[in-house]
Amino acid sequence: MPLIPEEPQIHESAQGPRATPASGRTAPTPRPVPGPRPAAPSRPGRPGPLRPAPPVQRTPRDAAAQPGPSGPAAGAAAPAAPQIQLIPASAEGALDAAEEAVDLLLESGRAPGDVLVITTGEQHPWAAHELSFGETSYWAQHDAGDDVFYTDATVADRAASRPVVVVAVNGGAEAAAASALSSAHSRATALLIVCGDPQRINSVLGTSV
Repeated sequence: MPLIPEEPQIHESAQGPRATPASGRTAPTPRPVPGPRPAAPSRPGRPGPLRPAPPVQRTPRDAAAQPGPSGPAAGAAAPAAPQIQLIPASAEGALDAAEEAVDLLLESGRAPGDVLVITTGEQHPWAAHELSFGETSYWAQHDAGDDVFYTDATVADRAASRPVVVVAVNGGAEAAAASALSSAHSRATALLIVCGDPQRINSVLGTSV
């Protein structure tokens, strides 16, 4: 049990100090024993600034529930179709018309490596000459991409895309013409020029160019 401090006793307080025979000095009055100090009153604390509530964390399920982009706009944009230009010419004059078109392209600022020429009938003289040195050397010039490249419909699928593709419908079977036009359309990224008989070209494509 806790100890209770005793009340201090005052000795001879009524009679006053008494001298001792030895020293002649008065005896000190006993000092009262101090009691326990009262606890200090609690000081009211200062209210701190109010903090806003933290934002609600979205769970993956919440995020998945939000509507997202869908349809063609969400995916990669489809490549733009090339512009198509038709130059009327006979089968005999289609190759010359294609050569004139290439000259105009180069004069207008097109780089030679931007142009691919496809023939449906007889090969262009340049292609026939280069193939005489072997297909390896011929396709190496294609891969270098430094000059106008001439090929025919039978191997046009091996050619890579270029900004401008010129097709000379200078003979050959209908299937060769259709193959050349299909390859040319898929490889031209900016401009497709078709030189030949408009009626034959439209019959091959099944629609007006």
